[in-house]
Amino acid sequence: MFKSKIMLFVFIPFLMAAQNQKLSVYELKQDLTVFKEIREKANSGLYKYRTKQQTDSIYSWAFSQINEPKALLDFYKIILKITDFEGSLHNDTTLPENFQNKFSSGNVFFPYPVKLIEDKLIVNFRNTEIPLGSEIFSINKIKTKELLASFYKYYTTDGYNISGKSIGIAGSFARYFEMEYGSQKKFLVEYSLPDKSQKLLKTITGVSNEIRKENFKNRHSLPIDSLQYGKIKNKYSFKVITPNTSLLTINTFAIGNNAEDKEHLAYKKHLDSCFQYLSNNLQIKNLIVDVRNNGGGTDPNDILTFSYLTQKPYRENAEAYVNFQEIPFPNYLVYEETEPQKQHEERKDFEEEIKEEFPKLENGKYIQDEKFNALLQPDKNSFKGQIYLLISPRIASAGSLFASLATGRTNAIVIGEETMGGYYGHNGHTPVEYELPNSKIKTQFSIVNLEQDVPKKANQIFGRGIIPDREVRQTLEDFLKNKDTQFEYTLKLIEQK
Repeated sequence: MFKSKIMLFVFIPFLMAAQNQKLSVYELKQDLTVFKEIREKANSGLYKYRTKQQTDSIYSWAFSQINEPKALLDFYKIILKITDFEGSLHNDTTLPENFQNKFSSGNVFFPYPVKLIEDKLIVNFRNTEIPLGSEIFSINKIKTKELLASFYKYYTTDGYNISGKSIGIAGSFARYFEMEYGSQKKFLVEYSLPDKSQKLLKTITGVSNEIRKENFKNRHSLPIDSLQYGKIKNKYSFKVITPNTSLLTINTFAIGNNAEDKEHLAYKKHLDSCFQYLSNNLQIKNLIVDVRNNGGGTDPNDILTFSYLTQKPYRENAEAYVNFQEIPFPNYLVYEETEPQKQHEERKDFEEEIKEEFPKLENGKYIQDEKFNALLQPDKNSFKGQIYLLISPRIASAGSLFASLATGRTNAIVIGEETMGGYYGHNGHTPVEYELPNSKIKTQFSIVNLEQDVPKKANQIFGRGIIPDREVRQTLEDFLKNKDTQFEYTLKLIEQK
């Protein structure tokens, strides 16, 4: 249950010779047919946000696009559009490894990191050509709104969510641009200076992939968003920040692999000590829980953490199910093992685990056994004061499951921006990966369709991320100062109360 798409989309555009190779109409239609049948048989979330009629419609569109031979990249974009349309942040579609391992030659990447601030595309790098904080209106005469919409398919989110796509766009803007519009030696940028309305034009030169990556490492916003991209070293922390307020920060739930893992047990011990301290110091009436950088992780870290915030029994899921007990289309499955006999054993072990957890067929669904979704109890030292939950578009998977429980089943005042992970549920837990026979495109998705154990709330919309009670976004002024807008807002709110 982990969301780290920035690292998963490792495509580096391939050489011109490879670009000119095309798949025949027969090969394209065969791959698209296999792709469609796999989703219908194995993907329990296929109709979670889209009706069968809507899904059939996008496949009709896809088939209409392959009436002549196509380059692999063009077919890849069609597949991406379908996987994004399904609405699951656990959907991943990648090009063949031999294509991914090839580099573009020359300086063809947009040179400067960007960031979405108040829905505007802002330069996120100090340079001498287009000043930091400038708003970009178009690049090579392509309007920003059109640019952003064309990039959405490269970074999937739950349901109809758009806010979470800002994470992918900020992290991979130059690569998305190259993939979508081809290699560019020059970029004609229409922009305005910070807090100015006059539009200016500047032609800037493309850079190599190495310089692109180096510039991103040196982006202006690094002090604020470093934990949203790359490896997280400080996974969690706790501190008392005023006599009546404490801060619990959980940057990831990738804390050990299971309940017996030493890292998980150390985390549990840490939580025990933190909440015992709070229980013994009743003057601390406010707890800020900051999960803004939490892209997910592993069970049971998310539901364990929630036990320290709730006063009532709870479950992880209201319902969970899969579509199958025996893996459909095993000949297209991507195995960890390489030997046929070991692959057979790997598949059988997987199917036995599925049959144990999802034993009963009801209305075409294999329902999760209750022993895997037990009724859980609050911790004896669970916090009884006021909770302030800080959220952001980065929150996904196990991070959004935890945030949903805290939003729906505690007194938390939720502050920040809509998450990319859904409030009511998602597809997660167990990923499978298939490889299409001709294009060798790989497609991965999670097979467990789960409804989270949260109540309906008027401000929580099906198909959207968690909606904050108080939407607080970074302004351009705060961006330029690298100011933590949501955290400072929360401290002021506590002070006023």
